[in-house]
Amino acid sequence: IRMHSLGPAAEKVFCGGIRSLSILAFPGGGGMKSLIEAMAKALVDKPESVSVAEVEGERTTVYELRVDTSDLGKVIGKQGKIAKAIRTVVKAAAVKDGRRVNVDIDH
Repeated sequence: IRMHSLGPAAEKVFCGGIRSLSILAFPGGGGMKSLIEAMAKALVDKPESVSVAEVEGERTTVYELRVDTSDLGKVIGKQGKIAKAIRTVVKAAAVKDGRRVNVDIDH
């Protein structure tokens, strides 16, 4: 796993038996969506059920991450630690673009 300038939050997402994943600089727009999809697909048992919808607001972009009901716990993690780490990585990537983002997780 290679993580460039994303810090310790990225390490929390990718701890323990997760397949190889390389995160480079993801520019805004579709790149952010791809980043969220890549992280979620690396965590779940049913990667084909992962989808990310982008909702542009006036000041904030909301990314709605949907996973299979059976995979919801894997994406949220104990006490929400994985979900928090995913949000931290996405916000860190968005800072480079001067954007505000939120990630909502649903099934």
